[in-house]
Amino acid sequence: MTTNTLTAAPITDAAALTGKRRIAFASYVDENYLPGFLTLLRSLALSNPSVCEDFVVLYDDLRPGSIARIRALHPRIVLQRVNDTHYDAYKKGDQDNYLVRKAYFILDVFRIREYDTVITLDTDMVVLGDLRELLELREGLAAVPQFFYGQHKLNSGLLVIQREYLSDEFCARLDKCGRSGDYELDKHDQGILNAVLDGDFVRLDPRYNFVKRRLSGDLPVPDDTAILHFTGRHKPWQGGEAGYSQAEDRWREYELSDAEFQAAYLESGGGLHHDLVVHFGTPHVQRTGDVEVARKVAAAHLANGDYQDAVDILGGVRIPLDEAWPHEVLGHALMSVSRYEEAKARLLLATAAPNRAATAYARLAQMAWVNGDNTEALRYATAGITVDPTHRPSRLWAQRAAALPSQERGSAEDQLAHVAFYMDRQGNAGDKLLPETVRLAFGPDTTSRRWHSVHAHRLFDEAALERVNARRGLVIGGGGLFIPDTMPNGNSAWQWNVPDALLNRIDVPIAVFAVGFNAFDGQSYRANRFRESLLQLVERSAFFGLRNHGSIEKVRAMLPAHLHDKVRFQPCPTTVMRQLVAGWQDPAERDDTILINAAYDRAGLRFGHDYAYFLAQMAQAVRDLGKLGTVKCVAHSLDDEKIAFDLRREHGISLPVIPMYDFENDEIRDLYARTKLVIGMRGHAGMIPFGVGTPIISLISHPKMAYFLRDIGRPEWGVSVHDRHLAARLVERAKDLLADHAKTVADVHGRQQELWKATEANTADLRVILGS
Repeated sequence: MTTNTLTAAPITDAAALTGKRRIAFASYVDENYLPGFLTLLRSLALSNPSVCEDFVVLYDDLRPGSIARIRALHPRIVLQRVNDTHYDAYKKGDQDNYLVRKAYFILDVFRIREYDTVITLDTDMVVLGDLRELLELREGLAAVPQFFYGQHKLNSGLLVIQREYLSDEFCARLDKCGRSGDYELDKHDQGILNAVLDGDFVRLDPRYNFVKRRLSGDLPVPDDTAILHFTGRHKPWQGGEAGYSQAEDRWREYELSDAEFQAAYLESGGGLHHDLVVHFGTPHVQRTGDVEVARKVAAAHLANGDYQDAVDILGGVRIPLDEAWPHEVLGHALMSVSRYEEAKARLLLATAAPNRAATAYARLAQMAWVNGDNTEALRYATAGITVDPTHRPSRLWAQRAAALPSQERGSAEDQLAHVAFYMDRQGNAGDKLLPETVRLAFGPDTTSRRWHSVHAHRLFDEAALERVNARRGLVIGGGGLFIPDTMPNGNSAWQWNVPDALLNRIDVPIAVFAVGFNAFDGQSYRANRFRESLLQLVERSAFFGLRNHGSIEKVRAMLPAHLHDKVRFQPCPTTVMRQLVAGWQDPAERDDTILINAAYDRAGLRFGHDYAYFLAQMAQAVRDLGKLGTVKCVAHSLDDEKIAFDLRREHGISLPVIPMYDFENDEIRDLYARTKLVIGMRGHAGMIPFGVGTPIISLISHPKMAYFLRDIGRPEWGVSVHDRHLAARLVERAKDLLADHAKTVADVHGRQQELWKATEANTADLRVILGS
């Protein structure tokens, strides 16, 4: 029996911290029913091309060759061997045949512990339609009622099983019923389940388990059928049965060779899942050299952060000079692994096509800026705007390239160099505030008299090295710089674009200050390059402070034991803002407002299949919170306004929007200090208001939110965006925090004081290290 990884997870287990639902399909497969299962897999991919969840294969006798055929049709196969202990206990008389064995083995699904939702599919099914409704189900055990035996009984070919049924308690009930024999003989798994459930299941529309027998007399399959179930003894791959030719024709639509299937999937419409594109497209490209498919596979690799794989797949085919889109994607991949000259050549080829030119010019501008050439960056960005005046990336790069560098007023020997992500105008408000706040931890002067700015995303070259080595020291931080895809590069595989050779030639003290490990649940680093760069950074650093203990554990796990003690806790300085801003005064009065923030970058990683649920819950929460104060949306970036648009469109709720991305730093601090409560999804929609003394509730869609709340000893101030009772919990906790607001604010101040003690101790060490 497998262990329940969700309930026994360590503090750094992302799924345990975010509450994101883990979903899997499951089937029992043997050699006899293998042809049916292969067709089922093909039909699932072709009917639901954007869906790619784990598929658990329960088996006891599959040959290696059969397993290989299964793996060729799905990239996330989870093999789980079953045993027949419970089968031997349940079987009656001479009913020892495949159908009975299958019935018992399918009960092993209830012994799965790694998932929150499991959807069973019989191997004599074919998927014809959209299964989104099943993936979005969150409660109970759902099934289609039996067509012939009454609405109080279920047909178990399709089950949607939630976590409360994937439990030892429910398995014990099944075992007790199976051993007692108190169930129908003809349908053993249905009999056991029906006896235990006694009609207590969520009823699904028959189109999700449309049994073949309803089509007797060669009736056509209804257009809205999502799953067609070939119940009975005669299966399509065994020759079929008279009177069902139209149904069997639907099954044979998916009886394809691997090559035919791969081509069919890759020719599907929009919304292809990147994992499936890679899985089916890679052998297709190897076999055919198809440039367009290679482009799709490369784009899928880019979406996954597998930049070198994108280079390899497109670099391995011959791209005609006039095929602009593949050249653009290859250029994007090459610049992501820091092969800039090769990338430039490909992107210049892509500018020849009007429909790709603006994007290619914007990437050329970005690359020129990364390499320190603002003049060329502005020229390319202007070309992109000329091709398409509405092209936002070209405009952004034009603004960045045209910006005048701040005039440094101090002498080099009086300055610290500061590597950070310096946010553009209308960029993320939290990232805009961060560099200044980091500097405040080292003293009140945050200007160029004391600081020399080094943008993390620009290539750290010989000239940059010389400038840094002329300063008193180098500070790196803050923010989640340990993330692989914000501005990918092949030199470090994290946000600072620094080659190892130049990192090792920095001869002034290096202080890594309040950096976070920012990978999302389901996101990974290019492990080797990142580990190598991380190792050198830790070895070279005189101070290495990470902003939460979750990040500390993640980073320590990548380092040799002798370096573990070098990694210490340094809270994000935004969390102690009241202590850092000179002359800070807490507001005498607060506005009667509750500010809500939602984030939409990497939405698939944040919400999975639960966005519609999240939005509905937030609609209810906004209605109820409106009784406690005026509810407004605070947008850290332009994308954050989406929640206001969606609430109005889907639920008729108008939510005023505060465009914080347009605010100056003092305005950000002032707004958050004057409100009564902030409910935020972004990390700094929690840390900044906390830092100015305002109570918070975190909408957890990223592990870092839970890391912070655990560090301050208030995990109850967070609610997962996947929580089954999200609206009720938000409102309940808001009421608790607002009931005695002064007491809650005092609690925030007290917890902030603990973070300030850690910061004071660290900055005392840093004064010695940096000589100031």
